Amino acid sequence: MNCSRIALALTLLAAVPALHAQGKPDHAPEEKPDAAKPMANPLPPDAHVAQTIQLNGAPLKYTATVGTLPVKATDGKPTGEVVFTSYIVDGPNRPVTFAFNGGPGAASVYLNLGAIGPKRVAFGAEGQSPSDPATLTDNPGTWLDFTDLVFIDAIGTGFSQSLVNEAETKKLFYGPDQDIAYLSRIIYDWLVKNGRLQSRKYIVGESYGGYRAPRLTAYLQSNIGVAMNGVIMVSPALAPNGGSPDISPIPWMTTLPSIVAANYERKGMLTDEAMAPVIAYTRGEYAEDILKGTSDPQATPRLVKKVTELTGLDATFVRQSGGRLETQAFLREEFRETGKLGSRYDPNVTAYDPFPYNPTQETNDPILLSIIAPTTTAMVDFVTRTVGWKTDLRYEALSESVNRNWDHSSRSGAFTGSASATDLRVAIATDPKLRVLVAHGWADLSCPFMGSVLTVSQIPIMGDPTRVQVHMYPGGHMYYARTASSLALRKDVMDLVAKH
Repeated sequence: MNCSRIALALTLLAAVPALHAQGKPDHAPEEKPDAAKPMANPLPPDAHVAQTIQLNGAPLKYTATVGTLPVKATDGKPTGEVVFTSYIVDGPNRPVTFAFNGGPGAASVYLNLGAIGPKRVAFGAEGQSPSDPATLTDNPGTWLDFTDLVFIDAIGTGFSQSLVNEAETKKLFYGPDQDIAYLSRIIYDWLVKNGRLQSRKYIVGESYGGYRAPRLTAYLQSNIGVAMNGVIMVSPALAPNGGSPDISPIPWMTTLPSIVAANYERKGMLTDEAMAPVIAYTRGEYAEDILKGTSDPQATPRLVKKVTELTGLDATFVRQSGGRLETQAFLREEFRETGKLGSRYDPNVTAYDPFPYNPTQETNDPILLSIIAPTTTAMVDFVTRTVGWKTDLRYEALSESVNRNWDHSSRSGAFTGSASATDLRVAIATDPKLRVLVAHGWADLSCPFMGSVLTVSQIPIMGDPTRVQVHMYPGGHMYYARTASSLALRKDVMDLVAKH
């Protein structure tokens, strides 16, 4: 339906084992609820390596660093260690960009080795296998030539670890407000440690990281005293709530255009021009006919006919759905004759359905199942062998434990409420020079672009009307897996940075 369903997808991560207790024997006495546990796996000191890539026919030299920053309680006691990976190019007046992935429970490896870092590993595209060699290659879509990059792993992801017991960990780290508070401080601490407070500064976040990005920006502005120059949201969960699908057209409005985009792409007809009337129909006649319901006997037949034409789906399936296409039902129906499932992250990336005759989907998402191995293998090999930052901690690319223990109940919890959209408005109003790029894949059904289109269109124009832009690219949630889309995103971000 919308971004709220991504939490359901992550609860299916049974293929990703939960975090195990570290260094605690079976016979150890039970800890008191407020007791701090000792550091079971001391992390090594920061490590550095000089590297070079070829970018646009020229060498780009940089220093890669893997290091840690402490999280401390108000009394100064350490409560956690955040691991970062940075790429720094020597030169004056270099901007710096802080990158976060989402989940909650996802490490920053997806933006790092998939989208904007200097190296990339293949994942997230049709036809790729988890057992393919996890080989790093130079990334033509990297942002490193125009901004330094710092990838931050939240506590419980990557190698970042809590130093307190489970109850305290949930209290201090696994909730939307505390998440923003300690990660904002990590950004500040990195800037101070590296003498970069005067640099131009940007935040990029993917998925729930996109939900984080405006909140981090507003918190840094008002609580920490550090202002960002720009925010880039990649496939963001910007405003997840769209009302009840029983009475509101918005949940259906957010997904329909992405389903149409997937159909258009398969037919080789996906363009901005082709999608413009689809968007107009969705926010016009489609919404009106859903709202009319049975008060107009022609409303449902009319929208069923139009939706069938746009999506290319079986007319009986669309009619039985009332033109309201539930995401998982669509992903099974579209590829049923081939015995495959489409991915909610990109409907045109498929995998065989191991339970094709069951009434409901019994396996995880095709992309989620396939990306853990290549990203984990490539990142651990890079950190431990190339950079030489040695640890025997397990690397958490996607942590089911973090997602399961996350506080989803609060008004600003993961994929509930409007805190991110509200903070975006406040941050834009506070800083008349702040620029924002919301970047989506056309066919993403986990965080559909239409949700951001509808949200941004409600933000009042404050000064320059181009300060907040929504751009779409061919592909799904990880559209950057496609080289052309990665290069298009790179150009749009370069344009944003050039305006400062």
